[in-house]
Amino acid sequence: MYLISKLKDDFEVLICHPTHSKNYEKLLDLVVFRNTGSVMYYKEYFDEFVKRVKSSSIITYNEMTGKGDMKGKQHLLDLTILNYPVIPTIEKLTDLKMLPTTEKYIIKRKDGADSIGMEVFDYHDLKKVSLKNQIIQPYIDFEYEVSFYYIDNKCKYALYAPNKTKRWDLKTYSPTNEDLIFADKFIEWNTINHGIQRVDACRLKNGDLLLVELEDLNPFLSIELLEQSERDSFVSDFKKSMVQVINKKKRNHGI
Repeated sequence: MYLISKLKDDFEVLICHPTHSKNYEKLLDLVVFRNTGSVMYYKEYFDEFVKRVKSSSIITYNEMTGKGDMKGKQHLLDLTILNYPVIPTIEKLTDLKMLPTTEKYIIKRKDGADSIGMEVFDYHDLKKVSLKNQIIQPYIDFEYEVSFYYIDNKCKYALYAPNKTKRWDLKTYSPTNEDLIFADKFIEWNTINHGIQRVDACRLKNGDLLLVELEDLNPFLSIELLEQSERDSFVSDFKKSMVQVINKKKRNHGI
């Protein structure tokens, strides 16, 4: 609601539930897909929405070309194979050798969100599990989680959870150059030219970072935790990015 209030200063804004957008999409310069919650609750609609976007002149923000959580947790499998610094992830028990040996393993829904359907198994019980559209990860003992928030390809701010048992009790975080090099890798790997992305990572006890998830659909921003100057800067860059996308659409269509 804060972002909407700021966007209304410069744009005419129409707000609707994502499952009601079909009648309005072609009337708009830009469809901003945000604050929608997990699409697992209306997967059929979302798939139809993406199909409409890709087969028409509808322009969305974020653009629907991402390889991150826009496609569930498939990106964790892909990045594991590519040897990126990510929590090792597999989807077949026969690939267990690709994971470090640990006492516990986590199974998550491939299309899940917010820890829904997450289960913890020890090694012996894990071998008895029948996987159905799920992934397996080792149980990681980390120090804290940290998130890097991007507009297009620029990191705007970072927040972290100093108490790892309270994921959303966030504090401001000043990223180091090494932190940004880490986070930039995933932004560069992804196929989004315009949009808001969040790189979620965990800090290991040895100081390394591992990717937890790359959110490129509609990441929650926790923007209320920022200083006013940071919020203003974020909103300003958000608007500039949107205007660039709209102007590009107009040029491409001779408007």
